[in-house]
Amino acid sequence: MIELNVSELKENAKQLRAGDRVLLSGAVYTARDAAHKRLFELLDKGGPLPFDLHGAVIYYTGPTPAQNGRPVGSCGPTTSIRMDKFTPRLLSLGLAGIIGKGERGEAVCASIVENKAVYFSAIGGAGALMASAVVSAEEIAFHDLGCESIKRLTVEKLPLTVGIDCGGGNLFRDEKKKYRSI
Repeated sequence: MIELNVSELKENAKQLRAGDRVLLSGAVYTARDAAHKRLFELLDKGGPLPFDLHGAVIYYTGPTPAQNGRPVGSCGPTTSIRMDKFTPRLLSLGLAGIIGKGERGEAVCASIVENKAVYFSAIGGAGALMASAVVSAEEIAFHDLGCESIKRLTVEKLPLTVGIDCGGGNLFRDEKKKYRSI
């Protein structure tokens, strides 16, 4: 198990390999479909973004409202491929990592390698587990989107698996090959 802080991701990305298990700590930003669309509207107009993309990590989640004194309710990943049309541009602007679930398209895989980034796979269906790693949450943009607004989450030891590494390793592709050869 590798313990890693978001602030160290860019400099340590080259050491991560598809299949590595990681406990990630630090600030991550939530963004799903609607938030990505708004980010692109800002980018296209030359406006400032609500957070600095350089070295940042986006988690494809829309946390449910906080309960029982916790910062968020359920905080599980959404299907990543829905953000594929946005991801290469964000990676080219300095995004260091992405957290979601499921496979990614070829353009995203190539962009991860080109930009020395990392795609982390989170456990689908385990929103309560993922929420237990969130120590604080602050809504920072697009308040009208409700749970799909952009939030800055501070996480401690968020359990993840490297799905696609910057060397071209791809857990989804590689594991399918292994399975088919049995």
